[in-house]
Amino acid sequence: MNIVLGQSKTELEGKKEKITTYDLSISKAAVEHSVLKEIEQEMGALVGMEEVKRLLKEIYAWIFVNKKREEQGLKTGRQALHMLFKGNPGTGKTTIARLIGKLFFQMNVLSKGHLIEAERADLVGEYIGHTAQKTRDLIKKSLGGILFIDEAYSLARGGEKDFGKEAIDTLVKHMEDRQHDFVLILAGYPREMDRFLSLNPGLESRFPIVVDFPDYSVDELMEIAKLMMKDKEYRFSHGAECKLKEHLLKVKYATHPTNFSNGRYVRNIIEKSIRAQAMRLLLSDKFGKEDLLLVKEEDLILNV
Repeated sequence: MNIVLGQSKTELEGKKEKITTYDLSISKAAVEHSVLKEIEQEMGALVGMEEVKRLLKEIYAWIFVNKKREEQGLKTGRQALHMLFKGNPGTGKTTIARLIGKLFFQMNVLSKGHLIEAERADLVGEYIGHTAQKTRDLIKKSLGGILFIDEAYSLARGGEKDFGKEAIDTLVKHMEDRQHDFVLILAGYPREMDRFLSLNPGLESRFPIVVDFPDYSVDELMEIAKLMMKDKEYRFSHGAECKLKEHLLKVKYATHPTNFSNGRYVRNIIEKSIRAQAMRLLLSDKFGKEDLLLVKEEDLILNV
């Protein structure tokens, strides 16, 4: 199974007749599919990522049908579920990794379903043999769950003599030896991940699932902002909403995609603006319900 996701909207529009949406209508099997319904509910709160959501449904379907085949005495194939996530900062990679851990735990694919997040410093040691031990220890902690390594391409940045190569070799060995005991997810910027895989020809074939996380559009970023505000029981004034959208349009145009943190950027603006609103209310001594709810244009703290 090799699933490459993240087609552009233009590509998708041209292929509408070929895309299966997997809108499942479950009636008599509702209890049996409660795991899927729970995951769907959590995914429904996420903006965009339609192809990623479709992938999770496909994985659920494959696991579920395998269980049905087993009940009928048919052969069931166990597949390695290691994954590559390609996407710029703030596009939801860690969030989806957590959802996958939860799905695999509830479907008895993983015994724990926990997520261990790591980066280069957590794997690479300072002397020969140190890296392999650190990497083995990290894998041991991940057994029964997911090992999520962000900016994985940094493991190859030092060339042949760098200890990062030792970490890669150790990971590859355990991916084979314990391929059904844990799931390894390597994540990072799309271009850097492609370069990383080209430096290690045998690595890409070990990841049967490749997931592309596209950048959010300005409209999607605004939807994320409104959902975050609603969750915190705030709302934008009309002026604040217009100001934020105008700012995001400028920033998206002026910033290289790898330097723009998407949903994280929006979250930081909201947190700063809520603090600014609190200071404004304190100075004006106004604490009515509407005052407490409303974030005004002057409250927006925008990075320029």
